[in-house]
Amino acid sequence: MASSTPEESRSIDDRCTPDALLHTAPAGDISPEDLVMAAGRDVTPKSLDWARRKLETEGSAAVEKLLP
Repeated sequence: MASSTPEESRSIDDRCTPDALLHTAPAGDISPEDLVMAAGRDVTPKSLDWARRKLETEGSAAVEKLLP
């Protein structure tokens, strides 16, 4: 009986996705609406103000902190 390594015995769905494929970079500028939605908040005047301030101080890194 041939033995298999743990890697071989896992199904293709159980394998980890390479880290480089999990991270996304925005293709363009991040809008306040994008940041609000990435944070899981409702788009309201108050949340848009929060997002504008965050983007002014942190730039595109603000969304990178929220998304993988």
